[in-house]
Amino acid sequence: MPGRLLRGLWQRWRRYKYRFVPWIALNLSHNPRTLRYVPKESKDKVISDEDVLGALLKVFQALFLNDFNKQSEILTVLPESVKSKYQDLLEVEHQGLKLLENRHQQQSTFKPEEILYKTLGFSVAQATSSLNSAGKGVFVTKGLVPKGAVVSMYPGTVYQNYEPIFFQSIGNPFIFRCLDGVLIDGNDKGISKVVYRSCNGRDRLGPLKMSDSTWLTSEIHNPLAMGQYVNNCSNDRAANVCYQEFDVPAVFPIELKQYLPNIAYRYDKQSPLRCVVLVALRDIKQGEELFSNYYTVVS
Repeated sequence: MPGRLLRGLWQRWRRYKYRFVPWIALNLSHNPRTLRYVPKESKDKVISDEDVLGALLKVFQALFLNDFNKQSEILTVLPESVKSKYQDLLEVEHQGLKLLENRHQQQSTFKPEEILYKTLGFSVAQATSSLNSAGKGVFVTKGLVPKGAVVSMYPGTVYQNYEPIFFQSIGNPFIFRCLDGVLIDGNDKGISKVVYRSCNGRDRLGPLKMSDSTWLTSEIHNPLAMGQYVNNCSNDRAANVCYQEFDVPAVFPIELKQYLPNIAYRYDKQSPLRCVVLVALRDIKQGEELFSNYYTVVS
């Protein structure tokens, strides 16, 4: 019995250690390929914030149009100019689809991963990692991810460095620490899941959702929201993506916030919402698993 328990704990640790920050930190010197050096005081940007914003808006707008028939309540509270814009975009979209429709089968809506492929040229999905005993990983399932593309987002509740996260952090391998100490809890189970759902309901304004909670379920509406399952690279698996912090600007369209997979633990009108995206460091082909690296600050 003790032997079986120890084996179970050992197997659990082997999966956990790939996301356990102290273990990663202690092993960085033995594995320089997991490091990406960042100059001191650097903003750590691989691509510009404008490029990140453009990619997110492109995908979110396509998702909104794809679900247009379900957006009636939201449309009632939007300005006429915004509603007209989406009506025009939808008309252009339908004209393009008519050219591609199969005469025997018409498809009016697409799955989120299909929308991602149509807009950015690739799709990603969770599957068993190619790393031994690492649990889940994220793979490119279709298309080609070009260098510099936003390939995923790290979902979860956003905590400032002074906010309580002790109980949520116990046995939790999905807490991401930003350069400035902001934490993102990407765990989709347990107390972390309860906290996220609570904050998500708190910030809702009538029909307008301020964040997406479907990443907590098997029916994900934002196909990018699976960055918490991207594993760290290893000696024989070089990193092909890296983390980049992104603060959502005040001009972000309110009707598209329903696809943001992050929510602030404590509502604060003054602070922008922190998101973390994963950016491709090179072209990534179909079938490849995504591997991230962890930065260190140097003088």
